[in-house]
Amino acid sequence: MKHRARTLRTIFAIIAASTALALAGLTRPAEAADEAALADLGRKLFFDPALSASGKLACATCHDPHYAYGPPPQKAIATGGPQMNLPGTRAVPSLRYLERAPPFTESMLLHDGGRGPAGGLTWDGRAASLHEQARIPLLAPNEMANASPAAVIAKLKKGPYAAQLRRLFGADIFARPERAFKKVLLALEAFQRIPSEFYPYTSKYDAYLRGEADLTAQEKRGLEVFNHPARGNCANCHLSDSADGLPPAFTDFEFDNIGAPRNPHLAANRDPAYFDMGLCGPSRIDLAARQKYCGLFRTPTLRNVALRDAFFHNAVFGSLREVLQFYQTRDVTPWRWYPRNPNGTVDTVNDLPLPLRRNVNIDPPFMGREGGQIGAISDQDIEDLIAFLETLTDGYRPTGATTASSGEH
Repeated sequence: MKHRARTLRTIFAIIAASTALALAGLTRPAEAADEAALADLGRKLFFDPALSASGKLACATCHDPHYAYGPPPQKAIATGGPQMNLPGTRAVPSLRYLERAPPFTESMLLHDGGRGPAGGLTWDGRAASLHEQARIPLLAPNEMANASPAAVIAKLKKGPYAAQLRRLFGADIFARPERAFKKVLLALEAFQRIPSEFYPYTSKYDAYLRGEADLTAQEKRGLEVFNHPARGNCANCHLSDSADGLPPAFTDFEFDNIGAPRNPHLAANRDPAYFDMGLCGPSRIDLAARQKYCGLFRTPTLRNVALRDAFFHNAVFGSLREVLQFYQTRDVTPWRWYPRNPNGTVDTVNDLPLPLRRNVNIDPPFMGREGGQIGAISDQDIEDLIAFLETLTDGYRPTGATTASSGEH
């Protein structure tokens, strides 16, 4: 726990310093960019499908505020492109609770006392900031599919926000498209820094920590299983405690390989030679030679996880119960989750090439023996865990509260 607290203090110090630098860059007299006005512009851009090549896809199409800025039901694998016919390769993540993620590093002091990769945004951590993350979908061929930053700025120059951009950044803002594009990304970041929208901390669990609500007996049992290192062991990666008085993030900002089965419904997986290996590619290319990183994906926050209907980076599971059953039985009854080889053996961890499957996590509740007894998590534990995870959904109103929940449009 001491290592974990030190890790979080280091992370928060990095965030505080980087935020201060970012704000300094936004508020220099030469920039003349008022934060509130910038966030207002960012909000408009976030909800505008006209910024896509198809004219039909906005940031909010995939990151719906009614679902904690995550995907709407049945939309976790988004479809985009100029003709809106190109499928995505990964599950759409929520944009909530990203404000404390530090930039990616390969040598973060981890909560177990060692050092390794941590931080960054997106499933593979390749974006170091919210504005870098915003760049990706605007230019991705299977998302908003703009040909270049200049193409985005050409739309904005003719659109309803042109005057607002000139007021914020100067009359000559459109003369330099690359610079103008950077300002657009900063506006999207400013919107995503609005606390009431993107990190409201209004769940029942937050109210419980503040002494404004109590958990039911089942929710408390779920929390106990969640924290127990030999049972659920969820808190080993999804931190349920806090450091320096901050609410828990329910992520350690690190990377893990839990052996998610290959999703046969992903269009990319029709090619048997295609593998999404997280930190070592194919979307991220700078770490392609680090084979020990293959199959590692960023640990997401569990806040608002009960609103989702697709789980893990490849959206292979459709319910929380199924996810927890996978953790419960992955190593005991692997044939339930993975296909069989022609010789009858189980093709375990089948979403990685054979030489890289050794990277899989074997900490509790894994470590079971094939054909053995289920040990770490019982069926009742799963029901209790689900009850607890549902307390992490934003919008809870303690008895007598009058403040409306955020994120409704």
